[in-house]
Amino acid sequence: MNKNSNQTKESILSKDGVSYLIPFILVTSCFALWGFANDITNPMVKAFSKIFRMSVTDGALVQVAFYGGYFAMAFPAAMFIRRFTYKAGVLLGLGLYALGAFLFFPAKLTGDYYPFLIAYFIMTCGLSFLETSCNPYILSMGTERTATRRLNLAQAFNPMGSLLGMFVAMNFIQNRLNPMDTVERSQLTQAEFEQVRDSDLAILIAPYLVIGVIILIMLLVIRAVRMPHNGDQSHSIDFLPTLKRIFSIRHYREGVVAQFFYVGAQIMCWTFIIQYGTHLFMSQGMEEQAAEVLSQKYNIVAMVIFCISRFICTFILKYLNPGTLLKVLALVACVLTLGVMFLHNIFGLYCLVGVSACMSLMFPTIYGIALNGLGDDAKFGAAGLIMAILGGSVLPPVQAAIIDCKVLMGMPAVNLSFVLPLVCFVVIVIYGHRVRRIR
Repeated sequence: MNKNSNQTKESILSKDGVSYLIPFILVTSCFALWGFANDITNPMVKAFSKIFRMSVTDGALVQVAFYGGYFAMAFPAAMFIRRFTYKAGVLLGLGLYALGAFLFFPAKLTGDYYPFLIAYFIMTCGLSFLETSCNPYILSMGTERTATRRLNLAQAFNPMGSLLGMFVAMNFIQNRLNPMDTVERSQLTQAEFEQVRDSDLAILIAPYLVIGVIILIMLLVIRAVRMPHNGDQSHSIDFLPTLKRIFSIRHYREGVVAQFFYVGAQIMCWTFIIQYGTHLFMSQGMEEQAAEVLSQKYNIVAMVIFCISRFICTFILKYLNPGTLLKVLALVACVLTLGVMFLHNIFGLYCLVGVSACMSLMFPTIYGIALNGLGDDAKFGAAGLIMAILGGSVLPPVQAAIIDCKVLMGMPAVNLSFVLPLVCFVVIVIYGHRVRRIR
């Protein structure tokens, strides 16, 4: 009884009498910074589609570039932090993040879509370094028994950055773009189109330039502070033997698969809530821009629920097995996604908002379970889990292609497209069930 009581009261931010509070706060702030990048970007699929008069599928290339950067840089980031330190990985990640943000200015000068994709790709190479470094760094700041709770707490600040990103996207980009809808823009002459495009792009890039400055300041602060070297003991790079070793572990191997489908589901639910809500509200007679802005408000509500649920789930993890809670929440997400598909009214949108409450636990819990017991191999293990973020690059364009069909099987294609997140949540149910015995 006393042993259980001591485990419950054990600090999650100390180990062997050493407190990691200040390093934890600094590294956790990076979670908010990449949350901002993620969720100022999701509404840009719709914004770029309108600005450049493109299809939803072409606009979804933003997500391909964004999450493709995660995939491309994950293992190089792992080798970098294995050779140097977690702190070095954080600093390089912040530097690339800032560089990508500043590249929005020359991209705007070209007046073309594809330079923006390059800027997004470079920015997310930085985010890949950050996530590959910060997640296992947080796990190392205390005992292994409290690692999943600690990561859930750090990840709870990610949606706060996401909320700020959504707020900025709605109030400083979407609300300020030219109010002409997609049909009106298609009727402009080339000269008129270029004038409207350049004006809209000037509005779009401003928040990215500001966040670039903030990232540079954050880089200088972390550079100046002494950070712990937990997990930095080994600097040898035994790439193939390490990969063979970690992928022989079932809960890690299956965790990478589950993370791929989770990230795909998250990005689809948060990106295409704009299309879902816009379709719903325009069918009720609302103008396109007003429908988009209102849909973004529902997206913000979803993120608030996500944020609150993250703290609640972190508390519940003190008493409930992570795999069991993961399984239960994924089952509820499946039920809500069915509502999104088959309720062609405001209640379908409510279900889509509610899915965020279920998703809040998933990323850090899959991450913590998958890395359980990996020790110093967690650096490469983290890279595999960050590469799994590729799900956010692969699956949204497939959903966008379904949405572009307008109507399928007598149903609005935007509703039917949510069969993809449904499949993703089924995969997570299976993973939660298989790992429910792992603490």
